[in-house]
Amino acid sequence: MSDPNPYLANPYLDWVRGLEASLRAAAALEPPAPAEAPAPAPAGTPERTALIFAPHPDDEVIVGALALRLQRELGFRVTDVAVTLGSNLARRPGRLAELRAACRALGFALALPVPDGLSGINPRAEQAEPENWEAAVAAVAALLEAHRPAVVFLPHEHDWNVTHTGTHRLVLAAMRRLPALRCLTVETEFWGAMAAPNLMVESSAEDVAELVSALALHRGEVARNPYHLRLPAWMIDNVRRGAELVGGQGGTAPDLAFATLYRLRRWEAGAWHEVLPAGQVLGRHGSLAPLFAG
Repeated sequence: MSDPNPYLANPYLDWVRGLEASLRAAAALEPPAPAEAPAPAPAGTPERTALIFAPHPDDEVIVGALALRLQRELGFRVTDVAVTLGSNLARRPGRLAELRAACRALGFALALPVPDGLSGINPRAEQAEPENWEAAVAAVAALLEAHRPAVVFLPHEHDWNVTHTGTHRLVLAAMRRLPALRCLTVETEFWGAMAAPNLMVESSAEDVAELVSALALHRGEVARNPYHLRLPAWMIDNVRRGAELVGGQGGTAPDLAFATLYRLRRWEAGAWHEVLPAGQVLGRHGSLAPLFAG
């Protein structure tokens, strides 16, 4: 006689139900109170400065796992460049306040290309709004020249959202304005997965919890879509993807729980140069220094 309820025999049922219950319990948690003062941040030098070009407030946290490790393990000064403050003009003051709180929580500095954030940053803007685009490129180039970063984070060219892909084009145009600029670039993903990431960076449970907490400080955004609660699941799935895309097709998956995928290259003489002969996995106990200290 067959089992009247075959689900009862499934050894994974309680585990999946536990995940569901945990997600619902997390939704009832109160977001953290914003810190009054920023977390201690290294003073930084041009050799140890990283700029995160974030298309929207919250992207600095979503892709910030590697930046957080650079700050804590190698003493980098990390500055979030808020390229835009979103398209909703009425929400911009609120989003800026939330962004300041999130950056304080992580110890990131904050810079804006212009006081209210840029507008019209999308792939068609260069042709459709040339004056606005030229002003935006000049503002980003001025930031790059002022900070002289060792590492630049920017979205990859196919990150789906038009402001993400526009930010890629914007930062690339600004870098081309500076012939002497030499830095590592770290391309990031969120809305659209990279076809060829070459670096998988593990995060500890403590770091993931800190990122979730900082993301929760973008209160207005997570109130409409609690994506901060799904950040750990995204990072778990990154391990699945990275095992093949970074580690090699058909290889054995590394024993990681949470990771973020990136594409690491060097920018020099107005062009990109490869720095990794093959994909690399950086576990949470591995040293970042061989890639980022020189």
